[in-house]
Amino acid sequence: MAFTQVTHRSPGFARRSAGSVAIGAAAGLTAAAGLLFGRKAATISKIGQGHPLKHRALDLAAGAIQPKYPLDAMSTYLNGFHMYADDMGRQVEATHFCIHLQHDLHQCVIFDRNAPDARLIGIEYIVSEERFRSLPEDEKRLWHSHHYEVKSGSLTAPGIPDMAEHAYFEDLVSTYGKTFHTWQYDRDDFPYGIPQLMMGFTEDGQARDEMIRARDDRLGISTSRKRQNRSDIAVPTVAPGANSWESGRALRTSVTETDFKR
Repeated sequence: MAFTQVTHRSPGFARRSAGSVAIGAAAGLTAAAGLLFGRKAATISKIGQGHPLKHRALDLAAGAIQPKYPLDAMSTYLNGFHMYADDMGRQVEATHFCIHLQHDLHQCVIFDRNAPDARLIGIEYIVSEERFRSLPEDEKRLWHSHHYEVKSGSLTAPGIPDMAEHAYFEDLVSTYGKTFHTWQYDRDDFPYGIPQLMMGFTEDGQARDEMIRARDDRLGISTSRKRQNRSDIAVPTVAPGANSWESGRALRTSVTETDFKR
């Protein structure tokens, strides 16, 4: 037989208990906010070296005060590789930070690496196969498939447990991306020129082994092991119109001078 001890507490005790909980919660939130602010300050200080004190102070204040909702909505960090749409020999690493904007559309900003002083090098839109198949034929030529990138293990979600990453890439394997790089950082340490269309790799032997090994060593991952872990992911047939460079003809962006309209 169980016995239950009943304790009678005064209303004042209840109020004090509720007050203690509220104070504890507030203290916890304050501590968390302090940690976030401290991390933000530390990050800004890393890229603020050499800046005037006025600029560093303004950057720190803006980082702490201004809401940045699109940045807060970025939920996925991906690392992979791109090649220039007209030149497979020009291959670069691409670090993506993505927002799942609609059920069939992701939008990503791309940096050269995941670091406070990373260079912003481009953007990518990712759509479902259904959305891709509905695009005009001329539009499809700008897009590349993710089938091989996922299956080969070259496209990764660093820091995510294998099981969760596997589930994520089961959906991503059938998607398509349109990518433009605004900074040709493989050539210049400044964002010269116009945005360049990029493509993804579609079979073994295209991406440089040394580039993949360097990425794996830096991030502490294994592309070959990820490839093995994803061997059970079903790969649909690539939809017609994607990976246009495989036809032997490539697309390159250019600037055309024209009359100004008023």
